[in-house]
Amino acid sequence: MNALPGLLFDGLAYGSLLFLVSIGLSITMGLMNFINLAHGAFAMIGGYASVWFSHRFGMPFLATLPLAFAVAGLAGLIAERVLFRHLYRASHLDQVLFTVGFVFSSIAAATYLFGAAQQSVSLPAALQGQIQAMGVDLGRYRLFLIGAVVVLSAGLGLLMTRTRFGAQVRAAVDNRDAAEGLGLNVGLVFSLCFGLGTGMAGLGGALGVEVLGLDPGFALKYMVYFLLVVVVGGAGTLSGPLVASMLLGVCDVAGKYYLPQAGAFIIYVLMIVLLLAFPKGLGLGRPSLSRLPLSILVRRRA
Repeated sequence: MNALPGLLFDGLAYGSLLFLVSIGLSITMGLMNFINLAHGAFAMIGGYASVWFSHRFGMPFLATLPLAFAVAGLAGLIAERVLFRHLYRASHLDQVLFTVGFVFSSIAAATYLFGAAQQSVSLPAALQGQIQAMGVDLGRYRLFLIGAVVVLSAGLGLLMTRTRFGAQVRAAVDNRDAAEGLGLNVGLVFSLCFGLGTGMAGLGGALGVEVLGLDPGFALKYMVYFLLVVVVGGAGTLSGPLVASMLLGVCDVAGKYYLPQAGAFIIYVLMIVLLLAFPKGLGLGRPSLSRLPLSILVRRRA
């Protein structure tokens, strides 16, 4: 029991990483109705981008984070334009098969370019070590991860519920023909939405190098975890995956500590229990289109 506060803290930090990567998958699955099992590949791209900029140019770790977001987002935009957009109207089975093939291709490419070894980054001194609060040792970097999730969650919530772009995304998904009739460029909106999701995955991948590790098998190793967060939390929402990632993170860390023989089995038991209790996910709310007037969907013409 003495270890419980520290385990809860580590679980929340681990859940924060899961959320950062998984929220983009929630966007593409829930709002765009596209099952992108290659989402972890873009997280891996962000992680390798951070490592490459750090090692090649000697950039500080924090300075590589925006670059990791940009590189992964750009890779997502290109992949969406060249490959994925042709599958939006395809069956879910076709989407799954294609994106799984994309994962294995990304693993081969990462092995060829960076080798099979684990990668590392150098954290700034301010994020190293621990601080003590109420008798509990808290890792500074894990505190940073939790704080980053709070800020990014608030920003994404505002983006999807209080801006023209968020309204356009939901309108394009709810009724594509009507949105196009209003003059909305649905293809561009989907591309930007996909780029935003993959950029968030890349940022999560860069932040996770120190905690999750980084090697060419990253995209496949954590694919199930990212999918679990979205399935349990409910696709197309922000609050659902946030709560699900924290629950899964805490239970996974605590399970491996108290029942190391069970390994990762605990998280699958939790998933089964939650899905039996909430067959459609936690369902904590999807942003409503009615929060914004219809006129905000398109630019006013003079």
